[in-house]
Amino acid sequence: MPQMDRHKNRKVYIEFVANEGFVNLPYNERFTITFITSGSINLSLNDQQRKVVAPSILCLSMEDKLQVFEKHNVSAQSFSFHLDFFNTAHFSEAQGYLSTSLKIEMGLSLFKKDNIHTNVYTVNEKVYPKLYEWFFVMGTEVYEQSDSLWVCRIKKYLIQILGLLEELSIHNEETPVNLVLEYIHTNYSDKISLEDLTRCAHLNRVSLNKLFQSLYGCTAMGYLLSYRLKVAESLLTHTGMSLNEIAYAVGFEYDTYFIKQFTAKRGMTPTEFRNSSREFGKCQ
Repeated sequence: MPQMDRHKNRKVYIEFVANEGFVNLPYNERFTITFITSGSINLSLNDQQRKVVAPSILCLSMEDKLQVFEKHNVSAQSFSFHLDFFNTAHFSEAQGYLSTSLKIEMGLSLFKKDNIHTNVYTVNEKVYPKLYEWFFVMGTEVYEQSDSLWVCRIKKYLIQILGLLEELSIHNEETPVNLVLEYIHTNYSDKISLEDLTRCAHLNRVSLNKLFQSLYGCTAMGYLLSYRLKVAESLLTHTGMSLNEIAYAVGFEYDTYFIKQFTAKRGMTPTEFRNSSREFGKCQ
């Protein structure tokens, strides 16, 4: 069922299920992220049988076929969202969600059906606390609607969750560089030093930067900056968060430094990017 936004008197087509029973999955006309936090479950997903052990996340579209055979002490929560909530930043009080060319690109691959993407993503112990925090706060916002920007914050956490899962699914081998990437993709919103990254890789800074230069054409800290700006672009496009809020969300201590770095790397200010990338400058 859609949520009624009590601040703007509109329907928002999202839902958070605090105790997922796996009876109605996948939900009609929705993308669904199901976070299995404990236990295990035997299921068939798109005619492939498998055992899913917590902690894991299922990323389901309405086209997926799911059948559950057995559940063992399972605890799980689900967040589902209408396609237009995912694809657009604009909502009309008269016409509802309006389709535009805007797309949150982060996370789209998680819902694909091919030989690479299984729709099931294992969460390791280093990533679990951050995903759990983001998922919990997103669910809390659905119920509390603490102020008129609650939808903005849900989009923020949705972007962060899907972005992290997508990066983890790509860089899943335990190499020195991938260990660093995992740390960056999980903790980019926090303060990170080069020493933190060398500690992850068990390499000195010269060796680590040489590897990053060969793979990505930049240093490890340069990659961190690039990823922070990538997340910031999605937040600028799809939310009405202030520049200060976005700067803090992606790991910049001051919005002035965020603006300086964004402008230097993108050739325009964050505000100019926001105005050029979407038709509506107000969070819906």
